[in-house]
Amino acid sequence: MRFFDRARELADLKEIRERSESVAQFTVVTGRRRVGKTSLVVKSLEGEEYVYLFVERKSEKDLCETFVREINEKLGEVVFGTPERIEDVFLALMKIASTRHLNVVIDEFQEFRKVNPSIFSSIQKTWDMHKDSARINLIVTGSVNTLMVRLFRNKRAALYGRETAFMVVEPFATSVLKEILSAYHPRYKAEDLLALWTFTGGVAKYVELLVDSRCWTRDAMIKEMIRANSLFLDEGRAMLVEEFDREYGVYFSVLCAIARGRTTRNEIEQTVGRQVGGYLARLEEDYALIRKRHPIFAKVAAKTARYELNDNFLVFWFRFMYRYSYILELKGYEQLREIVRRDYPVLSGHALEQYFKHQLAESGQWTRIGGWWDRKGENELDILAENELTGTYAVCEVKRQGSKIDLNVVADKFAAFRKATGKWLKAKPRFLALSMSDM
Repeated sequence: MRFFDRARELADLKEIRERSESVAQFTVVTGRRRVGKTSLVVKSLEGEEYVYLFVERKSEKDLCETFVREINEKLGEVVFGTPERIEDVFLALMKIASTRHLNVVIDEFQEFRKVNPSIFSSIQKTWDMHKDSARINLIVTGSVNTLMVRLFRNKRAALYGRETAFMVVEPFATSVLKEILSAYHPRYKAEDLLALWTFTGGVAKYVELLVDSRCWTRDAMIKEMIRANSLFLDEGRAMLVEEFDREYGVYFSVLCAIARGRTTRNEIEQTVGRQVGGYLARLEEDYALIRKRHPIFAKVAAKTARYELNDNFLVFWFRFMYRYSYILELKGYEQLREIVRRDYPVLSGHALEQYFKHQLAESGQWTRIGGWWDRKGENELDILAENELTGTYAVCEVKRQGSKIDLNVVADKFAAFRKATGKWLKAKPRFLALSMSDM
């Protein structure tokens, strides 16, 4: 798949590179695994000379040999001897940058902690000593987001405050998914777009794998994702086990419960069989994998809170790959595909609501977007959108099939919302029936 989107990020990285020709720049690029960080950085350096260093889990001495080989091949014989410490290799790079402009990319930067945790302090000291005389464009990337945040945003961390830019790479926007499908499958249908969004959430690598395999339809995507040797089968575990370390089992159970539609704390605890308050807090605040949703205009402490995963692919993976791992152990790929097809209307229905929330946010036309439900669960509005500057309001009901939406019922729910919240009493909102035909 060819390169799509990222115009803003590329412009920012270009500006940083130009600035580094006179002042040292230290850029952190992070984001979830497979989102396209490395591709973005490499794209930004097209036509430029750069050194690319990938941090593998090997001894520090062996890693130094690999780094020196890469530096010498790209820049010529400039690192002499056989350094056995990353500190010495980084010092050599900073000294080179004092005589010429240098682009350096260190990929999977957080993995230094497995090589030698003291490397971070060594880099900090070397940077502080030589940055004023160096013309270097240093870019470090990391896919374990929590660790990258701790390394650079924790006041007690050695590298705190050293970065000159911190960039978080997000999944593709809904408009970009439409652009990709238009490029490779011009006659795509709304169901194709919804399936791509439901299964990938716009994560670049997953989109690329499906596009390169010419999987344009829902069934083709399901078949590609659930087959022998598919990358998708163990992706959730590979992505998160390291994040959670020894307690991954409890975290996985919590995430699986939420993915299955157990969205209140009480429902999650009943499913998991234990108190989960601390786990929910860490999943939201430390790992940014879930969010706590409140009805629009509700107080934060309200007991109507619901939890949901931030990542469409993880919803899919926990709901099917993890929950039915016993079927996969027996190579029951077709059985699991049938389960996915059976549950797909519910899964994609929720994903469709998220799609329209993202689409509304991406439009830039609204200052507040949310949903509303009462404590008894008798009345619920899928999307409420407000523009406080223009006095514009919208009340949206979302279903896969627009024919199943009765806007008179939505109006009655809106009346309940006004009575319960005391909000939008004078508003004249647009009532919108949003379905797959509106994607």
